[in-house]
Amino acid sequence: MPLLALFDVDGTLFLTDDPLSSEALLATLRDLYPVDPPDNAVERVDHQGQTAKRIARLVLNAEGIDDAAADERLDECCSRFAARYVTMLAAADTSAWRAASEASEGLARLQGAGVQLALLTGNPEPMARARMFRLGLERFFPEGQGAFGCESESRIELIELARRRAGGWPAEQTVEIGDTPRDAETAHMARVRSIVVGPERGLTAVVELLLALNQGTVA
Repeated sequence: MPLLALFDVDGTLFLTDDPLSSEALLATLRDLYPVDPPDNAVERVDHQGQTAKRIARLVLNAEGIDDAAADERLDECCSRFAARYVTMLAAADTSAWRAASEASEGLARLQGAGVQLALLTGNPEPMARARMFRLGLERFFPEGQGAFGCESESRIELIELARRRAGGWPAEQTVEIGDTPRDAETAHMARVRSIVVGPERGLTAVVELLLALNQGTVA
């Protein structure tokens, strides 16, 4: 059975800082809650590798909103954040955006080898797909597959959701590819393999490892 490769977005496929994300989230929080978080509110909480819904909660908590009050509109907040981001992105210049080196070529090789590809990201789905479209990678990630940051605060639950959407894909044939320690930790907790992208292992090396795993030439 081939691999199911679940790709993170930020820091894995998409390597450009995007301030629109924080701007859209904070504006949405101000609309829906009695808060006025500072412009660096996201950077001040434990946001690395978190889902959009979890980041929203953490910012609200830092602003004095308890979990019960946050929960009243958290789902609405996440969906409105995603819509606001897509609207802002439509008017933005993204010519300087950078995908991971040889991302398109690598994903094409995986697809050609029968590896099933899906997104596993803390981004809301509209945000993730808009980013993939801008980077020319949208064709590799079919609708109805993967899991996204408005669907759960837990990356473990997102991994399980992505496996279910792939038809109940076996955990032992699933690999999560991310760039943070939280990505790796949650993958292990979900009992799937983890590959971490970083300075010592770029996406090209990850593709080679995935191909070898898919062919059964490495354990």
